[in-house]
Amino acid sequence: MPATSQPNQRRRRTYRLVAAAAGLATAGAFAAALPADAHESKGGGHHRPSRYQDVQLLSFNDLHGNLEPPSGSSGRVSELQADGTTKTIDAGGVEYLATHLREARKGKAYSVTAAGGDMVGASPLISGLFHDEPTIEALNKLDLDVTSVGNHEFDEGAKELARLQNGGCHPKDGCYTDKKFRGADFPYLAANVLDEKTNKPILKPYWVWKKKDVKIGFIGVTLEDTPGVVSAEGVKGLKFKDEVETINKYAKVLQKQGVKSIVALIHEGGFPASGSYNYDCDSAGAGSGISGPIVDIAKNITPSVDALVTGHTHNAYVCTIPDPAGKPRMVTSAASFGRLYTDTTLTYDRLTGDIARTSVKSANHVVTRTVAKAPDMTRLIDKWNTLAAPIGNRAIGYISDDVPNTGTESPMGDLIADAQLAYGKQLDPETDLALMNPGGVRAGLTYAAKGAEGDGVVTYAEGFTVQPFSNTVNLQNFTGAQIIQVLKEQVSGTNAAAPKILQPSSGLTYTLDLTKTGGDRVVTDSVKLNGAAIDPAATYRVATNSFLAGGGDGFTTLGQGTNDLVGTDDLAALQQYLTANSSATNPIAPPAANRITIVS
Repeated sequence: MPATSQPNQRRRRTYRLVAAAAGLATAGAFAAALPADAHESKGGGHHRPSRYQDVQLLSFNDLHGNLEPPSGSSGRVSELQADGTTKTIDAGGVEYLATHLREARKGKAYSVTAAGGDMVGASPLISGLFHDEPTIEALNKLDLDVTSVGNHEFDEGAKELARLQNGGCHPKDGCYTDKKFRGADFPYLAANVLDEKTNKPILKPYWVWKKKDVKIGFIGVTLEDTPGVVSAEGVKGLKFKDEVETINKYAKVLQKQGVKSIVALIHEGGFPASGSYNYDCDSAGAGSGISGPIVDIAKNITPSVDALVTGHTHNAYVCTIPDPAGKPRMVTSAASFGRLYTDTTLTYDRLTGDIARTSVKSANHVVTRTVAKAPDMTRLIDKWNTLAAPIGNRAIGYISDDVPNTGTESPMGDLIADAQLAYGKQLDPETDLALMNPGGVRAGLTYAAKGAEGDGVVTYAEGFTVQPFSNTVNLQNFTGAQIIQVLKEQVSGTNAAAPKILQPSSGLTYTLDLTKTGGDRVVTDSVKLNGAAIDPAATYRVATNSFLAGGGDGFTTLGQGTNDLVGTDDLAALQQYLTANSSATNPIAPPAANRITIVS
């Protein structure tokens, strides 16, 4: 029997790591246009359901364990104003997200909440220090019904993901409180993640929500390239299949079971033409306001899927993209870190059991911090902060101003690269340079005090938020020709459409010409180290984190280094650098982020 959500009642649900079906729903907006007698039987006065039923679909994605309001630019959204200007709004924090979602559900008899992956992983200290158990607890309180897995759900491997789903204390760190961790009340869906031995999904591929006679199926997938953006250990023993083929396969399965209304939860996304969350993505026509991987995916997913909830790129958009039949279909993403949520109205046709797609409406809403905090979330945050405080409140350095992580080359990225170069020189004085992947710089550092530590103080918790992955700093030898090839891989191959610009340590300079294409965007003869041109035949000692040293993020050449030396974890290297190079009376200044000259 399909699992069923009951009105005004939340039951503890137990899910196992097997491929199976259960229950879900969404519906529509035609009821208001129906004649009055569509709602009542004639003469008898008994209520009769109308043919069309509005179902509210609330969704968000890429929370990354941000229980507290994110700091700096990570905690703001841009809003387009009527006069064409933009306004910046502070946003995020589960105390506020809970309030917004609960308010949005009021008066909605049919409402379901879904997510697009990366609920955990790359999390701030309050969650990451406890293997993201606090975030799962928060999501349970948020009444999340279902989510797809994202790539970060595999940061600690499939066994740890299974524990987050099913509960139990951590195998090494044990229980953090006197209560056993109970796991997620909602199912994680991983239709395209297969066990190499059994060739079956490691988690449920789909789930069906049902309320009375309304039922809607959810299929969940992560990006096929998950192995390219997660450490090799995290995806060991797993296969990741094509998103479109997988969704189309399970759409047929659901249809055979009589489920004709289907929503796909896809941890892959796109790039809207504007950074404002309320940008009209369809102003110039369906599909014209967005680019990136989700466009081709959306255009090839079977028309039997009625809406796509997406993620991964941390962008905000509400777009329609034509399906294979040429009909517009809603595709949404709610940025990241709990700053937005999407409210979609789906029109369920009781006669056909399908969604009337022409009436689908959707909009992103800001999780403003001007509403009342949800008391249960405040209690949850206080509980875990109390446990984390002895570690998190310790000062590790001092800054003279904000160190943002925004821009093609960011001050925070440069600071991390400088820290890894300094640490590399301690391991081996011959170390020449360091390179840091931009995706590993999860936040910047803010000058204003977050707690009682004082302005300019960098705490361990803040450093953990910047670098939460526990990667090691590795040294490898490369030829000058290989270094130039690495720089070209930033803007070619798998990174051609969405460049990943490595953050360089002090002394490494070059020009990036964005008017060109592919690897030609890196001007070869401009690549210099300490003012001298890189010698293609010479050998250089390079510091990177272990993720890059394994060829991650499409940098295959970085996986070909020689004379490997593995050092401490990257956060320890940053902490050591800040402690050695700053004090309360002499704080460190943000790097100027002028090592890459950009021509556009």
